[in-house]
Amino acid sequence: MRILGIESSCDETAAALLETSDSGSGVRVLSSVISTQIPLHRLYGGVIPELASRNHSGCLPSVLQDALSQAGCGIEQVDAFAATGGPGLVAALLVGHTAAKALALAAGKPFVSVNHLEGHLLSPFLHCPEELTRPHMPPPHLGLVVSGGHTLLLDVRGLGDYRLLGRSRDDAAGEAFDKVAKMLDLPYPGGPEIDTRAEQGDPQRFELPRPMLHEPHFDFSFSGLKTAILYTLPKLSPGGDPRELDPTTLCDLCAGVREAIVDVLAQKTLRALRHTGHRILAISGGVSCNKALRARMSDLCRREGVRLLLPPPALTTDNAAMIAYAGLLHARAGEFSPLEATVDPNLPLAGFATRS
Repeated sequence: MRILGIESSCDETAAALLETSDSGSGVRVLSSVISTQIPLHRLYGGVIPELASRNHSGCLPSVLQDALSQAGCGIEQVDAFAATGGPGLVAALLVGHTAAKALALAAGKPFVSVNHLEGHLLSPFLHCPEELTRPHMPPPHLGLVVSGGHTLLLDVRGLGDYRLLGRSRDDAAGEAFDKVAKMLDLPYPGGPEIDTRAEQGDPQRFELPRPMLHEPHFDFSFSGLKTAILYTLPKLSPGGDPRELDPTTLCDLCAGVREAIVDVLAQKTLRALRHTGHRILAISGGVSCNKALRARMSDLCRREGVRLLLPPPALTTDNAAMIAYAGLLHARAGEFSPLEATVDPNLPLAGFATRS
């Protein structure tokens, strides 16, 4: 089976082709093409929805052509089509979702509308050892999704069987990084900028809050970090102007912010592992690229005897390979979407009504 996936939920226009044998033994990524809009939105310090959707419309035809060309595959050789149906920016979602439905209709092939969060959640299994995904399904595990707009801890029991353990009650981890970076006058996207400077800083210099760290639940809160930085800046520079900070102080602030976020993520995840008894931890989303988070989770899993799965960097940010993979799993389970399916900018992940 060959499946074409399209991703257009925010500021990346992406298409990918995946292939698997009829027996389901292994998945090959035939192509994965991403056209990023970061240079465009960096001018405004964040994503402008109207510009994002307009850019998707202009970029998608060439992205699709590049994906097919790199795969050495014609559109008639595609067996199913998948696209992100939500959550995301509604106008941006419509571009990719409508294109995939049109291709499926023209080719007379099935269509799968994919939850963007499920794409992230399952992405660590795309390149993992085959014994973990037989019969071509993800095994039970604890999933930590840390993307720009979402921080979720999920008890994964099978495809589509996800129990919510914890979520951010305000800013997600990625949002906190980006908003603090903006306060520090760092370029968009802010997470990688903070991560780079944090490598040279002292994380112990500033005492920053770890909200909800000791609460008897698995939810997160990161908005307090913004407040802490807001009150700290005036003590460090005239009028709180971040451009007046010396390089050492800026790096120390970045290191402190990163340490606070990673601290909360690691300790909550450890408690969730012990609560569920899972022996596999899969971390996904853009923040999963963070150097300190990867190092801390590696140490944690080594101590606990837990297998850690992390997607390669190319699969941590928004991409179509993860959408095609989630679509492939649902297609193999016989789960398809009607062509009347529409997008939902607030689409929840299955099982959100159920708290473990």
